[in-house]
Amino acid sequence: MLSKKRLLPLAVAVALVGVVAAILGGTAPAAQKATTAKVGLVSDVGRFNDRSFNQSALEGLQRSKRILKVQTRAVESRAASDYIANLASLSRGGYNPTIGVGFLLADAVNTVARQFPNGRFAIIDYSVKAPPFTDASKGVATPRNVRGLTFNTNENSYMIGCLAALMARRAGGNTISAVGGLNIPTVSIFIAAYRAGAQRCVRGTQVLIAFSQDFVAQDKCKEIALNQIAAGSRVVFQVAGGCGLGALDAARERGRWGIGVDKDQSNLGAHILTSAVKRVDTSVFLTARAAKNGTFRGGVDAVFNLKNGGVAVGKISPRVPKAFITQMNKLKPLIISGKIKPPKSL
Repeated sequence: MLSKKRLLPLAVAVALVGVVAAILGGTAPAAQKATTAKVGLVSDVGRFNDRSFNQSALEGLQRSKRILKVQTRAVESRAASDYIANLASLSRGGYNPTIGVGFLLADAVNTVARQFPNGRFAIIDYSVKAPPFTDASKGVATPRNVRGLTFNTNENSYMIGCLAALMARRAGGNTISAVGGLNIPTVSIFIAAYRAGAQRCVRGTQVLIAFSQDFVAQDKCKEIALNQIAAGSRVVFQVAGGCGLGALDAARERGRWGIGVDKDQSNLGAHILTSAVKRVDTSVFLTARAAKNGTFRGGVDAVFNLKNGGVAVGKISPRVPKAFITQMNKLKPLIISGKIKPPKSL
């Protein structure tokens, strides 16, 4: 059953609007009238019931409809071949912007945005300054009608790696693990920083890493996690969307800690240590707000990080010693200031 718990309470969402409005186009002039906006959303193949990345995006769209009173439509993709058709259908229907949920939709968003130059688009987890959107070597200029919504998830994952290593040592081990979906930048950024943070806080920590090549099939991620646990992992970090729920289930069955991703997944059980939260819902909400206010700008990226609350450490298990939380939290100002630079790739 899908959790009805929203990722951000309304008060926090409103605060975040104030903090990061500038990166989504600023505040509309007082004389400018708010426009009637229709906002579309296209999932990746993980679909909206993944209890993770896609669901968070959908919750942001639903909040936009409820609070901003914009018209919305969400379309699920059952296969990669659906991406272009779904995006084009929404654009033809006047959904402006149409938002693609995730890295896997980059080629499709680029294609459709160029087919509909008068439309507006956004893509979650992808920079419009990177190919296929921008490629100077091929004379490809950045499309002016696409907005990138990017997340520095290496920042919160570094902190969480520290906590995982401390908990593993407390349990008498020095091994933790991560189960990724595909080895793509938006997945590996979590895992690279998780490993680095763990090894900073507890020297000698071993981090087992494997990829399921899937974001849907829970059995694949569960099998990987069971193998990691058999090899000594005390904490399993899932970075595989719906597939990763299988990894967390393996942790529960074997009495190990699990770490959620994208949404706060503490509702999955007492075995959840914490979650690497990515405010995907907030990025959708703020994009819809900019569209309604007439301040949406393409050709640039909005960056969500620890400083503006776009990424965060989720709810932490009450069984974690306060001293460990304090040690982890000491990393946050160092990361924000740039004194610590968590890696972005494996």
